[in-house]
This record gives sequence, C-alpha cells and structure tokens, in this order.
Amino acid sequence: MRPKNLDQIKREIESCERCPRLRKHCRSVAREKRKQFENEEYWGKPVPGFGDPFAKVLVVGLAPAAHGANRTGRMFTGDQSGLWLYRALFKAGFSTQAESSHRSDGLTLLGAYITAVARCAPPENKPTPQEIKSCARFLEEELDALPEIRVYLALGRIALRGLWAVLPDEAKSGMKVPDFTHGGEIRLKNGQRILCSYHPSQQNTFTKKLTEPMFDKVFEQVKIFLQTK
Repeated sequence: MRPKNLDQIKREIESCERCPRLRKHCRSVAREKRKQFENEEYWGKPVPGFGDPFAKVLVVGLAPAAHGANRTGRMFTGDQSGLWLYRALFKAGFSTQAESSHRSDGLTLLGAYITAVARCAPPENKPTPQEIKSCARFLEEELDALPEIRVYLALGRIALRGLWAVLPDEAKSGMKVPDFTHGGEIRLKNGQRILCSYHPSQQNTFTKKLTEPMFDKVFEQVKIFLQTK
C-alpha cells in the first residue's frame, strides 16, 4: 500500500474521535480556558505533527499541553516546554525562530519534524497506555511519510517506548526495548539512531533535572551524528 502523505495524516489526526476521555477533556479546556488566554479561541482538537517534510531529525514528545498546543494548534507551541524546545532547535540551526507563540507566527523548521505519541491533551498530562496505543498508527504513518529521517530524539521515557513500538522490524530486529537515560544513544539496525533527553517540562526544568546546557548538548549529539555521513 502506498504511504499516506503528511497532509492526509494531518487531516485524519485533526478529525480523530477515538478516545472519548481525551476529546472531552480537550473540549472542556478549550471552552473554559485559562484566564490569561480568555480572549483567544482555543484549537481544542487533536494536534498533528509539523515541520520539514524532508527532515532528518524527528523530535518525539509525549502529548499536547492543555493550554499550549491544545490552545495554539501546533506541537510544543505556547507553553514553557516549547520555549525550551524551540530555543534549543534555533541554537542548533533547526528552526528559523527561537520562540513559538502560535501556529501562524512564521516559525519554520529546518531539517526537523516535531510530533508526539499522543495527539490530545490528557488530564494531568497522563495519557493511558490504551490511548497511546490508539494514537500509534499516526506516528507510524508519519515515519513512513518522512523517508529522510536519520535521528529520532525521544523526549522522555514514554516517548521512547511509544516510538519503539512503531519502528519497523528491520530497524530493531533482535533488540530488546531499550532503557531510557538522558543523553542515551540507541543504534538501530538500519543505521538510524535514537537519542534520548529528559522532557523539557516545567517539572524537569524548574527542578534543574534538565538544564539548558544539558538540553543543548543533546542537540549537539544530533548534529554530530548527522555530520558523520
């Protein structure tokens, strides 16, 4: 079967109604809003990935934030995690801007694509295993539609597990599910790499579990690998 293109995948994600709990939560947040955003129209739908269709780097997160991507309609946009991610992407040369406020702010990714293992903002930032499984086909289709990917950057343990579940068999043949470690590197059978980083969530950045130099170093690892071939 011919792989779907990114526009097809995007449309299917935006119209998905597979997980009633998540759809109810996203709509509720979009209706009630946070006071500082009360005059904005929230996106309130599942959030597709976005970026360069010829990307060599795929950044995989957990899920949209309730008042971030669920509000703005673009992954890692409009919240503190996004401030960290886009700053790092810009410094490493993968983004045209260091800040991301809305999906129409003009930001363009260069050689990178951003996605997540869950497409709806979950209550307490915790999608269930079944909800992640229901979303897995979208991530798998994105992998098929992004033929130039050489490096996967998994932001957190759940992102790593979700990514691993949809990798093609030839990439992980005979390998066990890898353990997550910040800065860890997993060499796949097809020559690709998975690099791991703590998620730039407020819980991690406010407590200094993840610092800016630590995050930047992971992106330096990405660049070094891309320059080796």
